[in-house]
Amino acid sequence: MTNARPAHAAADHPALPREKVGVLVANLGTPDNTDYWSMRRYLSEFLSDKRVIDYPRWKWQPILQGIVLSIRPFKSGAAYRTIWNKEADESPLMTITRQQTAKLSDAISARYGDDVMVDFCMRYGNPSTRSKVRAMVAAGCTKILFCPLYPQYAGATMATANDEFFRALMGEKWQPAVRTLPPYFDDEAYIDALAGSVERAYASADQEPDVLVCSYHGLPFRYLTEGDPYHCQCQKTTRLLKERLGWADDRIITTFQSKFGPEEWLQPYTVEEVARLAERGRKRIAVIAPAFSADCIETLEEINEEIRESFERAGGEAFTYIPCLNDGEAHIAALVGRIEANLSGWLD
Repeated sequence: MTNARPAHAAADHPALPREKVGVLVANLGTPDNTDYWSMRRYLSEFLSDKRVIDYPRWKWQPILQGIVLSIRPFKSGAAYRTIWNKEADESPLMTITRQQTAKLSDAISARYGDDVMVDFCMRYGNPSTRSKVRAMVAAGCTKILFCPLYPQYAGATMATANDEFFRALMGEKWQPAVRTLPPYFDDEAYIDALAGSVERAYASADQEPDVLVCSYHGLPFRYLTEGDPYHCQCQKTTRLLKERLGWADDRIITTFQSKFGPEEWLQPYTVEEVARLAERGRKRIAVIAPAFSADCIETLEEINEEIRESFERAGGEAFTYIPCLNDGEAHIAALVGRIEANLSGWLD
């Protein structure tokens, strides 16, 4: 949109872009590449976040910079290489988030036209939240709806994304009005999208799985006792999915993955629970990751490789991974519904 002098302004007033509303989608983040230094930069930013690792800085940073970041970038880089989108030279999370944003932009533009600008950012790595806030303000966005793509709230996911968004606003001379998208774990359209993905996977399976494992990213158990609602929202997501599918209690379970460090985390741990299922005769399972809006290292590598291997070593025979909702039609429609509801009053 070309710049124009505001109505009733003096003749020498500088031209300004036409006012619009920004919708800024956010996801966790991704390394720029799989080499040691790219991985180290990304992991250093991620694991230095006090929302993720809340140990005192004087205690944690020497361990992180001296031990963890000397070893972990090699391991993480090797894992990323097994899933890397070589054609686009980027991680699957970047590819999928870009696709989601394009479809969201099309759907929102169809309703609001040029009054809305849709873009995406990452909490860690590139494109940074700060750079995208700056671009939106420069483009004339006087209002921004910030949309972290996390169905369930956790301090280590949604809160830290919001923190970074607010820090970005601190650098703006003229701050836009802002809103943040709340968690949508109990949104009917989101649950319907999850249920649809399960139904399609079960319909295409050679034999129906004995149990559906809903594997959520883990958190230290201490976070629950300190008031983080994530565990409760994950449990409710599973319950609502079970009710939407019309299943008995024993056909679906909740587990938690990605344990890091010596503390007790939310349990049961997925990698251990799938082995127990196999040992108890549940030889066919399906695994879904309802906390992830897009497939990433934790789903494509951890679930579909490490967790699958644990199940098969214990005697499991058929392992079905149900992909994240990604840019599927039902998921995009659910997100558009949430976005439109939160634009209410800004746009009609």
